[in-house]
Amino acid sequence: MTDRIRRGSQRWLCTGRRAVVFIAGWLIILLGAIPAGGQIGPALNAPNDSSGVVDTVNPYPFDPALLPAFDTTYAPYQFRPIDNLAFGVGETLKFAIGWEKIVAGHADVTIPEVVDYRGRTCFRVRSTARSTRFFSTFFKVEDWAESLIDAREIFPLHFEKYLREGKYTSDQIVDFYPELGVAMTRKDTVATPPYVQDALSLMYYVRTLPLKVGDTVRVSNFSKDQTYELEVRVTKRERIQVKAGTFNTIVVEPLLQAAGLFKHKGRLKVWLTDDRLKMPVLMKSKVIVGSIIAELEEYKLGRLARY
Repeated sequence: MTDRIRRGSQRWLCTGRRAVVFIAGWLIILLGAIPAGGQIGPALNAPNDSSGVVDTVNPYPFDPALLPAFDTTYAPYQFRPIDNLAFGVGETLKFAIGWEKIVAGHADVTIPEVVDYRGRTCFRVRSTARSTRFFSTFFKVEDWAESLIDAREIFPLHFEKYLREGKYTSDQIVDFYPELGVAMTRKDTVATPPYVQDALSLMYYVRTLPLKVGDTVRVSNFSKDQTYELEVRVTKRERIQVKAGTFNTIVVEPLLQAAGLFKHKGRLKVWLTDDRLKMPVLMKSKVIVGSIIAELEEYKLGRLARY
């Protein structure tokens, strides 16, 4: 039995790592965590943080003239305010993550505050994930991620993640400059559409959309120094019961368009509340053996505000 649990947990964790680009975009959860002893990654402090000091003459920590020419295959950036009636400061979502009926970890995603970052008002979104004490004895997971999301236009300006999964580690820091059409990692500068999303901001953006059964939404998503097109299909309505309660939901299925990004052959389904909140309450990803499941355990609604 122990060997079966160990094999199952390793499949769950490895698959979760591969699926993290989207499961965490919706799950948000598998992407980040603060270990019990404190914070893995550096805290983001606005406006002077790891992306540089804001300057009234040159607001960038680099010379824009040295960047590659704007990619003309993408439309130029234009201000696009979004009417957000779904989430706000103070929102907290707590999930149990497991393989089949075995709870292997817990995760939460929060919006603790708004900050001023590079002259923009941003939601600070933070996700955490940690394996249970039992699973940690043979495969410990302590992950952490944070995104600064423009509060009016719902796209990221800064993203960090720090994964600690068994012997596997991965750190990433990305700065997004939508007006320049680039994303800058610590290794490269990548041309991007002006409203590209990261794994955390993706869910929040989709939650602001008027989803209806039969709709298909296409979103550009940035991960692993590349931009991928993501197709989200709204398939049906369903009333479900989870640990946090009973909800009327709409079911969406994301389809990643890049070969190799979502390497297992399973399907991911996400249940969002069928109301203005579109709060994720259940996520399932079929894998070779069983399913990865994230189920909402507790939640606290945020305060809506206009920025």
